[in-house]
Amino acid sequence: MDFAHVDIWIFDLDNTLYPPEMALFPQIEARMTAYVMRLLQVEQDHADHLRRDYWRRHGTTLAGLMAEHAIDPVAYLAEVHDIDFTALQPAPDLARAIRALPGRKLIHTNADSTYAAKVLAARDLDLFEAIYGVEETGFRPKPAPEAFQAVIAQAGIDPRRAAFFEDDPRNLKVPHSLGMRTVLVGQGRDGPDLIAGGTDHGPHVHHRTDDLTGFLEKIAATT
Repeated sequence: MDFAHVDIWIFDLDNTLYPPEMALFPQIEARMTAYVMRLLQVEQDHADHLRRDYWRRHGTTLAGLMAEHAIDPVAYLAEVHDIDFTALQPAPDLARAIRALPGRKLIHTNADSTYAAKVLAARDLDLFEAIYGVEETGFRPKPAPEAFQAVIAQAGIDPRRAAFFEDDPRNLKVPHSLGMRTVLVGQGRDGPDLIAGGTDHGPHVHHRTDDLTGFLEKIAATT
């Protein structure tokens, strides 16, 4: 599976370390839309359109709001992540599979690290060396190259020895360019982002899995 050289395992958080069916992100999206409605005094449909447009053009809704409206990111993150976590369930099999991987395990998320810690606690996945949230990257989100470089510098890692697990295909382009093994978890954010007429997300995606636990178990068995 081409992971024999890997001893640094970097995981995205939302819809990667829990399945989309647990529906955490719809809560966050609703709160983001409400924030945009209040900030810009627009109707819900227009606010939802703007939220998605900022995500497409800037990487995250937050990055778009910062670039175009100079909002306070700390207050925004606290508001949109004030959600109900009871839908999350412990994941003992996933925890065992991650622990079995050789080397270092890190989180790199576009959310804030306080929120990420709550998600990991609810999933019983408190087993990562460090969480790198959007604050730790200077509020530069994936897929910006600066976001990945910030994590690489702070963690002191060689990207050629790393693997990156992510649910958004565009966030795997930079890891691929840096020499990481890349794994798309699930179908891809907002549905498959496939090349015309194909079933592949492109050369920047080395592997895709709908079963992260099973995929990691196979890696651990061969490394």
